[in-house]
Amino acid sequence: MPDTETDPAAPQPPRLEDEVRALREELSFLRQHRMFQVYQSVPRILLLRFAVGMAVGLGTVIGATVLLSIIVWALSQIEFLPIIGAWSVEIARQIEAAVGG
Repeated sequence: MPDTETDPAAPQPPRLEDEVRALREELSFLRQHRMFQVYQSVPRILLLRFAVGMAVGLGTVIGATVLLSIIVWALSQIEFLPIIGAWSVEIARQIEAAVGG
């Protein structure tokens, strides 16, 4: 096994200055990334968070509307059960009356 201190052909570990220089270059590259530039401004952060909140709220409302309409439609198809059938037919009738009138 060759001794790294006496063998000039052995690979040398990186010097501290080279490591620090490489780290600085990587940090300067990361600071130029768009996400870091967006998060350096408080108004941009607030605008971004507002837009995210609006999108989540809209998605929640649309999803709940679709899910509820599917559930009500499925319940209206169950007319053979005495209690659930009458209840679902009444809900469907009220929805049709509200939409139609």
